[in-house]
Amino acid sequence: MGMGSTDSVSADGAAQQAGNTAPANTAPGVRGAGTPVPGGSAPRGSRQAPEATRMQGHWLLAMLGKRVLRPGGIALTRRMLEACALAPGQRLVELGPGVGRTAEILLATRPSSYRGVDPHPEGREQVAAVLDGHPEAQYVVADAAQTTLPEASADLVVGEAMLTMQSDTHKREIIAEAARLLAPGGRYAIHELALRGDLTDIEVEATRKEISRAIRVGARPLTVAGWSQMLTEAGLVVEWSGTAPMHLLEPRRLMQDEGLVGTARFMLRMARTPGARERVTSMRRLFRLRATALTAVALVARKPVQTAEG
Repeated sequence: MGMGSTDSVSADGAAQQAGNTAPANTAPGVRGAGTPVPGGSAPRGSRQAPEATRMQGHWLLAMLGKRVLRPGGIALTRRMLEACALAPGQRLVELGPGVGRTAEILLATRPSSYRGVDPHPEGREQVAAVLDGHPEAQYVVADAAQTTLPEASADLVVGEAMLTMQSDTHKREIIAEAARLLAPGGRYAIHELALRGDLTDIEVEATRKEISRAIRVGARPLTVAGWSQMLTEAGLVVEWSGTAPMHLLEPRRLMQDEGLVGTARFMLRMARTPGARERVTSMRRLFRLRATALTAVALVARKPVQTAEG
């Protein structure tokens, strides 16, 4: 689950703009933030039902104060970034920065430049607060598949929990754009949801549909091999991969990702927001039910350096 920055795919496979379903009440501090609709007795799906019952899952969690919205948690993100050989002075691009948690880690490495790319307003003010005081950092309002940034202008491109919510066509377009942005020798790091490799086509489709219904946005995870293949098809060389359980909403993972204060804040807001507890419980139940089919995966791929002969 994450903050996709291009077209999403609904449970029945019909493409729709993720931005068109963005909630009116988003995370505190985010443009358009407000108080959730009171009450909660209206039928499910009714426009009078609590806002929490209609919001995309990742923005509901952000509204409740969750900052780490990656399927493998902050630990897998840190492992991924360690594999990227980060060093001061690098040029960094993050596609779909969400609410800025990974941006904090990236900026701490003292890059020569950081550019966060996302076309949607949700989370923008929170990211702006993270970038404040960093003159080398810039927020770019653009689609991940068409960033408008110069070719070969990045040493590292990072994208987390956003490719999963794209069609296979858009996945390839975003990966191709990341490869275009990379200078030779640069790396592209992704952190996504993955499916077990031995599932039948029927099981894959059923799992995708159930996740999509639970989080209210299309989800089309690939197998670990499928993610690796897409990177390879774009001319990149996979150097590292890591996995972690899909425990996004488990109490232990909440504590690891958000800390004691953050977890307490999340639980309090969930209790006070009409419809939120039922929705979070439903998502957690689905993740547990599909635990054997799902995993979180991170991969780091390098853009080859062209030789004099080629």
